[in-house]
Amino acid sequence: MKHGGDLTEAIAHYGGTPEMWLDLSTGINPWPWPIPQLPETSWQRLPSRADEAALIDAARAAYGVPNTTGIAIAPGTQALIQWLPRLAASGPVAVASPTYSEHALAWENAGHAVTSLDPMRVLPETVRHAVIVNPNNPDGRIIDRVALAPIASEVRDRGGWLVIDEAFADIDPRMSAVALCRELPVIVLRSFGKFFGLAGLRLGFAIAAPEIAQMIKTALGPWPCSGPALAIGRAALLDNQWAERTRESLQHHAERLDAILAGAGWSIAGGTDLFRLARHPEARSLHGALARQHIWCRSFDWADDLVRFGLPPSDAGLDRLAVVLQSRK
Repeated sequence: MKHGGDLTEAIAHYGGTPEMWLDLSTGINPWPWPIPQLPETSWQRLPSRADEAALIDAARAAYGVPNTTGIAIAPGTQALIQWLPRLAASGPVAVASPTYSEHALAWENAGHAVTSLDPMRVLPETVRHAVIVNPNNPDGRIIDRVALAPIASEVRDRGGWLVIDEAFADIDPRMSAVALCRELPVIVLRSFGKFFGLAGLRLGFAIAAPEIAQMIKTALGPWPCSGPALAIGRAALLDNQWAERTRESLQHHAERLDAILAGAGWSIAGGTDLFRLARHPEARSLHGALARQHIWCRSFDWADDLVRFGLPPSDAGLDRLAVVLQSRK
């Protein structure tokens, strides 16, 4: 599936202005962490090593990363997705599919042969590396770390890596596979922008064995993130009360979205508390009908009966979606 969050295509085809659209194409929290006033020095000077260390300490606490495991910060996980195939040893990669399409594309562009992976089966003998999005995008499938460990052991024996993209794991930290990084060649990617609703900040993390994390740091070079991103990221990651309240709130809003979809004849096919994957026999035409009403959702070229819905940012947005869906029953 392609990345969302850009209304340009929709506006070009269906008209309107950005303000007229209800954009449900992303999995980004529509109620962001409140950014405080930053000191002017955050904008005026280059980030210091102390600034980066403070953010890494906050990420270590928020993600449960032991001191024996390394953390590399990056300007968003997309930058890490681009870099990892170029840092990895040569050899084929298996990507658990269908999923976020940038993973396979990045490995292909770096010269690796790419194949699909069923994570519940034996790893194909021909592959050296594996990539799993967990929870998966768009169906929300979760693979327990007990099941991930044998895959990690297998790629270790082949001199490869297991990349686990945990972009949506903040909704339930218990699902994280960070514990595997200490003894296995596992690289866990964590996205800051989705759960905290600040995707424009461009901040992400790679969690891995110290030597792998250092390789990533060297590739990204000095000052990989801006001073404001470091300051905001640190403060947000340390705000445990906001995180707990947000998890409860997202669950509530996702359940309200479920009710709207079910009432309009859709069945819930998966998702997370930041988005829902819904099935309808006329999903393709309904996606177009919603777009004509300036409601933008995610469709898939590999499934005519599925659409992914992000969370509407307000009761008015939820009501607007419900009215349009009911009119198409």
